Parts: sequence; C-alpha cells; structure tokens
Amino acid sequence: MTSLLTVKAIECRYDNQEVFSNLSLHVNKGSIACLLGQSGCGKTTVLRAIAGFEPVVAGEIILRGVTASRPGYTLAPDKRRLGMVFQDYALFPHMDVSSNICFGLRDMSRAAKKDTATRLLKIVGLSGLGERYPHELSGGQQQRVALARALAARPELILMDEPFSNLDVDLRERIGLEVRDILQEEGIASILVTHDQQEAFVLADVIGVMDEGKIVQWDTPFNLYHEPVNRFVADFVGQGVFLKGTLLSPDTVETEVGVIKGDRAYHLPVGEDVDVLLRPDDILPAPESTLRGVVVKKAFKGASILYTLLLPTGNTILSLFPSHYDYDVGERIGFQVGAQHLISFPRN
Repeated sequence: MTSLLTVKAIECRYDNQEVFSNLSLHVNKGSIACLLGQSGCGKTTVLRAIAGFEPVVAGEIILRGVTASRPGYTLAPDKRRLGMVFQDYALFPHMDVSSNICFGLRDMSRAAKKDTATRLLKIVGLSGLGERYPHELSGGQQQRVALARALAARPELILMDEPFSNLDVDLRERIGLEVRDILQEEGIASILVTHDQQEAFVLADVIGVMDEGKIVQWDTPFNLYHEPVNRFVADFVGQGVFLKGTLLSPDTVETEVGVIKGDRAYHLPVGEDVDVLLRPDDILPAPESTLRGVVVKKAFKGASILYTLLLPTGNTILSLFPSHYDYDVGERIGFQVGAQHLISFPRN
C-alpha cells in the first residue's frame, strides 16, 4: 500500500522539556490508525505536530512524499490539506450547520457551498438540518457536523483528537462505527487519538500503544491483544490476570490451572519461571471439569457474563461465559483453559 504519511524519528519539546523523541510511524492511504495511551503520554502532541501546530526539533514528517516538518521548518497547518476533528467539536455557535460545514471553503461560490453542505449532510445522516444551529443539535449530531466540516475540503487524511469522549458509551460506539463507515466509503485515511481501548479496537486498522512518549507497539488490534510485546502492553490492552508458571518447553507452560500449550514459542531456558497472562476469553465453561473455581464477582454484559473465579490457591482469574451460563456468587463451577495464544513473560 502507498504511504500517505511518514513520521521519522521526530522529537518535540515544551519549554525545553522533552515530550517525546525518536518517534516514528506511517499511515497508508485509506487506513485508519490510532494512537492509544493514558493522559500525558504524548499522543495529542504527536497529532499536533502532524497537523503543523507544533514544531519538531529532530526528525522529519513527510506528507504525500513532501517534507512538512523538520528542524527549523514547519509547513503551515492550512497548507497541509488535512481535516481536523476536535474533542469539543469547535463549531461556531453563531453559524448554522451549513455555514459551519463550509467555513473553510473560501474560494467556492455560494451555490457550490450549498451543494457541498447538502451532499455532506446526506453522507453523515443529517439531511435537512443545514439551517439549524449547533445548540439545537444533540452531541452525536454535533460530532457528525464536525466530521462533515473536516470532509468538506476533500482531505486525504483526517486527524481526530478524542472525538467521541463527550458522548455516552452506547452513542460513542454507534457514532464511531458510523464515522468508520464514512471514512472507508470516502477512501479517507485517519489518525485517531484516544485513551479508550474499546474505541481504538472498533475503529482502527492499526494501533500504536504509547507510554511515556514512546510507541511501545504499532500493530493490529488482534496482535496487540494476543501477542503483546511486553508486560505494559499486556496489562494495558484488554483484561486479564497473570498466574505463575514454569516453562516445560518453548511453547508449553505448567500452571496451577494445568499445562497450557500455545501457538507461540519462547526463547527461554526450559524450567524458567514465567508469568502467564490469561484473558477472560481463555477460560471456557466446562461443568464436568475437575478444574473448579468459586464465583466471587459477576458482571452481566448482555450476551456474556464476566465472572471472577477464586482458585483453591487463593488466586483469582477472570472468565467470560455466554450469558446462559448463569451462576450465582458463591457457586463452585467447572472451567477449562483454552489459551491458544500463549502469552508469558519472565518472572521479575
């Protein structure tokens, strides 16, 4: 695939203090990428540097094959032909929806602006609302207006900074999926910044997990979940519990819940003490199994129930059972381990 954006070993500073250094990534045409991390890890600054709002003191940002940032040179944001969607939507309260959408289209006739607004309102599912004002719209509708405005200039890349954080959980996922569909249909690439891993998993083709100014792993959602490169990613992405184990062979570990054989070999000495990560979906219902655990917590999630099971050793594990396996707190239930993707790290 063709690379639309290449970020090469950039460094940014605030008041002489390093925010991040030696940071690299690339985004292909039509791809949706995400920077995922906790507050303060530097992800928004990366986005601002790509947009041209922050200079780089080292490295290079290449956009469409042309240098947009390097030390001593920053191409102005309005020259980069990027779309931006902000956390607070940044709509102008004194302008109606159509005027907000067409705000940046200075060289376009009034008739062309009207046609553009009508077309984009249809794309984002807001046909007929062009004469309303932002305060007359719901949060989800305002978010879609902000997206329409970003689409108006026909950019190849849209940058989105925590765009759904002001929406409630259900609306956030629904609007997020709608935005993904629109971007894919229009063939527009995007970089999303978020701290919400579920949002990242739903929307992104590739995710960069950030920690203290570094991209720790740049990978697909599947690989981040099943093949984390270190304990930080393993802890940060998804849910799970570490149990102590002993390596019997490169792909087999003995634990208190039995011998687990995975599809991944570890280059560690046989007999090495390791910690094995078990995800809730690794623990499967098995009423007749000799492996037993006592339900100490349960969380109903509709199609599934998340159980916390107390093991005889006093350790606990998480299990995600289909919701027709309905057990009460205090019940002793059978389970089996189906951890095909073995995740283990040397015990510290």
